[in-house]
Amino acid sequence: MNEFALIGDIAQALGNSATAPWVHVGIGDDAAVLQPRAGFDAVASIDTLVADVHFPMSAPAELIGYRALMVSLSDLAAMAALPRYALVALTLPELGGQISTQWVQQLAQGMAMAAADTGTALCGGNLTKGALSISVSVHGEVEQGQAKLRSSGEPGQRLFVTGALGGAAACLRQQQHLSVAPDALSAMQDAYYRPQARFDCRPDIQAASCAIDISDGLLQDLNHVLQASGCGADLRAAAIPLGAGATLEDALSGGDDYQLLFASAEPGTAGVCIGELSSEPGLRLDGKDVEIHGYQHFSA
Repeated sequence: MNEFALIGDIAQALGNSATAPWVHVGIGDDAAVLQPRAGFDAVASIDTLVADVHFPMSAPAELIGYRALMVSLSDLAAMAALPRYALVALTLPELGGQISTQWVQQLAQGMAMAAADTGTALCGGNLTKGALSISVSVHGEVEQGQAKLRSSGEPGQRLFVTGALGGAAACLRQQQHLSVAPDALSAMQDAYYRPQARFDCRPDIQAASCAIDISDGLLQDLNHVLQASGCGADLRAAAIPLGAGATLEDALSGGDDYQLLFASAEPGTAGVCIGELSSEPGLRLDGKDVEIHGYQHFSA
């Protein structure tokens, strides 16, 4: 199988997800050509997922593809942006054995499902040979000047999360991610392999002062907001919603949730209030200082 035949197979597997009304030129040329909308700011992010670090190489390719696109799109949701398109760069080992042409097609099909769920066009990418990794560049738009930043929180605002936390961490802790069937996922496996970029919560994020997606653990990601906003925070343990099989520790530090954490002076209609921002520095859980830790790529 040569590179260009494989690109054709990927394009076929992507189907209608490879185009949209705002995509003038998609797969098959030197670059994609997109139509921007007047009155909007462009919002972009990129993630790289490495085999046996961000997903088990043994997992079904369809689930890997779905997860890869959704976790990348989550960054756009946290900025109150709407998704428009994505570019995907695949680094693949020599085809044969586990990584076959069929595996690549199933990976693309999983991405296509996530694209259809979010209205995202998968309009280009790149193939190269090497250790298995997936890089996803996502692009969206938000009304001019309306992107939500980590630095805009204010003391007295309440903190909300958009859903249950810790389910994906519980899946990893119990090693349920290593043996899965795409059509029979447990609740924990679903939390890990099928996270949702929470564009459905956009009205709450638009009304919020600041937001972040929870990828590396509630405490660690909240601390990014506190550092940027110059605030402290007080959390209530009993208010933190737990996913299936999750402990409080999973929710606080486990990561891989991709729910949104936001601060707002408005009542959150799509979120659960778990605490509030404070003028007193530091992060407290039930009134006690808490040690902040979560996932880090370059831990000592």
